[in-house]
Formats: sequence, structure tokens, C-alpha cells
Amino acid sequence: MTANLATAPSQDNAPRQALVMSTIAFTVCFAVWTIFAIIGVRIKQELGLNETEFGLLVGTPILTGSLVRMVLGVWTDRFGGRLVYTVNMLAAAAATFLLAYAHTYGQILVAALGVGLAGGSFAVGVAYVSRFFPAGKQGTALGIFGVGNVGAAVTKFLAPLALLAWGWQSVAEIWAAALAVMAVVFWFTTGDDPVIRERRAGKAMPARSFWQEFAPLKNLRVWRFSLYYFFCFGAFVALSLWLPRYLIGVYGFGIATAGMIGAAYSIPASVFRAYGGVLSDRIGARTVLYWTFTVCAVATLVLSLPSADYVVRGISGPIAFHFEIGPLAFIAVASVLGFFMSLGKAAVYKHIPAYYPQSVGAVGGVVGMIGGLGGFILPIAFGALNDLTGVWSSCFMLLFLIVVGCLAWMHFSIRRMERAVAARATPISYAAE
Repeated sequence: MTANLATAPSQDNAPRQALVMSTIAFTVCFAVWTIFAIIGVRIKQELGLNETEFGLLVGTPILTGSLVRMVLGVWTDRFGGRLVYTVNMLAAAAATFLLAYAHTYGQILVAALGVGLAGGSFAVGVAYVSRFFPAGKQGTALGIFGVGNVGAAVTKFLAPLALLAWGWQSVAEIWAAALAVMAVVFWFTTGDDPVIRERRAGKAMPARSFWQEFAPLKNLRVWRFSLYYFFCFGAFVALSLWLPRYLIGVYGFGIATAGMIGAAYSIPASVFRAYGGVLSDRIGARTVLYWTFTVCAVATLVLSLPSADYVVRGISGPIAFHFEIGPLAFIAVASVLGFFMSLGKAAVYKHIPAYYPQSVGAVGGVVGMIGGLGGFILPIAFGALNDLTGVWSSCFMLLFLIVVGCLAWMHFSIRRMERAVAARATPISYAAE
């Protein structure tokens, strides 16, 4: 490791270098993590899968990427993000390459579990990047890092072209190669974070015990933040995976066109996460979340309205009406939904280093885990709702219920805190909130 010091960035340049390279690496990881949004459609056709089986297929990598986040976050706090990030990317690249040689549904699901390791990179990046920046800039820094979610759009743009040209197996091989190269580049262009450097120099306290890292998880606030992220991030991932299938089924688009339109949702839901971080630093994460949940509730309510024919008994006889949300209207509302989800994702993670500065890895990991589980559970729920109800827009009905629950829990929690403050009659600051 000492042999790489010459290639590591200088200490003055280290924060910027860590942020830039972590964001690029997360973009590649996210592109790999959402690969089944495109190749899953072809696999569904080849294997004759039903909607629930397809939901399980696209959600399986999300399950792994979610469950490993807490452990990876703790490992990053203890061993450093540079090492953990690199090893994690190499492991995910190996699993993605092996995916190309899976033939049965069971084999593909097993390979998908390994592909999901790429999603665990988020917890690593949050813990790694946050250590380079002071509290007043962490919202912006983590918002910029979160722009790596745009990897979902990269997959939607490029994977359909590669799939149509060479087949879904080649997509897996190409994405695996890109991730392996990124791991090598990351290792040689980044350095250890300040805490790890101080520990090695004997200037900082040694790492806490493994179980002490999880002590903050006893606080209910952590789980409230987790529900917020279940919607802001989990629903984003679920829709990134589900929209191509939805657009093909509802509007009859081809796979390439559906991928391009799906990117119109993914891009604003990724790029504007950085803006969400800036807003959270300037006006507070609580305000950003209020706007996020309110607008998302309206958007999901609109998108949940199914196509329908109505007959009204008029004065002169029956009057027929037809209602449906056309493709242009759908794209517009979905883009608004994605934009406000991006703001919400940044706002949630603004809270974590503010409330738990010594446990960003553990708390960020569990919040990311619950959010990621949303990306696993929701596609399966979407498919099951399709099979049970036969209504395409049932997925947005479910999202409407979730976001209303988030808004209600946040509002009543804030009111309770305000009443507690008034009762004590002492000023208090609620950090990011």
C-alpha cells in the first residue's frame, strides 16, 4: 500500500479527488446494479416469466446491494473507503461477468445476488466522502456523490443498443469489464480518508468495537429516516427497473424506445440530487423533505389514475367519456416525480452526519439498506399487483400510500418535538432538520 503513495492525491487536493472519483465509481456501480432493467426484459421473453417472476428477477440485485450496505458502511468506518470500495467493485465485476454464463432462471437469480454487490458501494462512498468535508458542506458533497444514480440512465441509454447488437450476455460482460477497470482506476487515483490517516499515525482513537458501531440504531429517528429513504431512493430504484416494462406494456413502445424514455425519469432523479444537497445546506433538510413528499404525493396520485371509460346519464341520453394519461403527460409527471425524489434523497442523507457524526457508516448503512430494500420489495409488489388487479397503474397507487405515510410520520414527529421544546421553554437546534 505504501508503494501507491506517490500516485495518491496531495492532501490539499484529496477532498476534491475523493469526491470526483467516488462519484464516477458510483455511477459505474449503479449502471451495473440496474442492469436487469434492460436485459431482464429479454430474459423474461426467453424464459417465459410471469410478472411476479420478472419483479423478483429485477429486484434480486437490489436485495443484495441493500443488505450489504450496513456491513460495508461499518467496514468503511473501520478500514477505510479506498480499500473497501475497490474490493467491493472487483467482487461485483466478477459476479456480473459470470452472469453471462447463466442459463436457467435459478442460475440467473444466483448470479444476480452477486451483481447486487455493486449497489453496496453507496454506503461505502457516503462514509468515505463525508470524512473529507466539514458539516456545513457535507450536504452538498453527498448530494454531488449521489449524482452517481445517473448510472441507471446510462444503462437505459446504452444497454438496449448493446443488447440488440450482441445479446444480453454481451451486455453483462461489457458492464463487468467497465466495473473492473473502474476499481483499478479508483485505487490508483484516491487516498485514505483523514480519519484512517490519523489512526495510522497514532493521532486518533482506535476504531470502536463492531457492536458499538451499531449503538445509534436503537434511536427511532434512524428508522424514520429509513422510511423516508425507502420512498425517495427505494421507489426511485424500483421505478428505474420497472418503467421500461411499464412503458412497453402500457404504450406499446419497443425496448430501445422504452429505455430512452425511462432515462428521462432517471436523469433528473439523479443529476439534481446535487442540487438537493445544496438546498439542504441552505434552507434545511426538513423544508426540502416537506416539498418532496407533498409534490410526490400529488404526482403519484395523478399517475395512479387508470385508463377508464365513463358513461353519464345525460338529459338527452348517455354521454360517454374516455380518460387516460397519454405518453407525453406520463413522461412529464414522471420527470417531476424523479426530480423531487432526487431532492429528497439528498435531504435524508444531510441528516445523518449532522445527527450521527461518529456513526455515519453504520447509520448511513442501515438507512441505505432500508432504502435499497425498497428497490427490491417494490418491483416484486408491482408485479404481484399487476397479476392480482390487472391494472397497470396499481404500482403508483402503492407509492401514493407510502409517500403519504412518510409525510404524516414526519409532520407528527416534528410537531411532537416542537411541543417538547415549548414545554422546556429552552432553545434547541435540530441540526439538519
